[in-house]
Amino acid sequence: MTDVNKGPGKTITIVVNGTPHDVPKKETLTYAEVVTYFDPTYPQHPDTVYSVTYTRGVKPKEGTLAPDGSVKAKDGMDFHVIPTSES
Repeated sequence: MTDVNKGPGKTITIVVNGTPHDVPKKETLTYAEVVTYFDPTYPQHPDTVYSVTYTRGVKPKEGTLAPDGSVKAKDGMDFHVIPTSES
């Protein structure tokens, strides 16, 4: 029997600042990936810092995603991304 939720082309839906995004199904989501859904220019400007929090996760169900971090991916996760002020 084949698992229809695994393999190429399978997606989950995450929500970033209220906007749903269909993303490839995989084990983890990185800070850079989540921020790029919020700001598609982030890869060209990686020095910009964002505060990233999430809810509806696996374990822990909610938390903060650090710039070098990742979090276990789950369908329906809700991310909130806020640009931080540069001083």
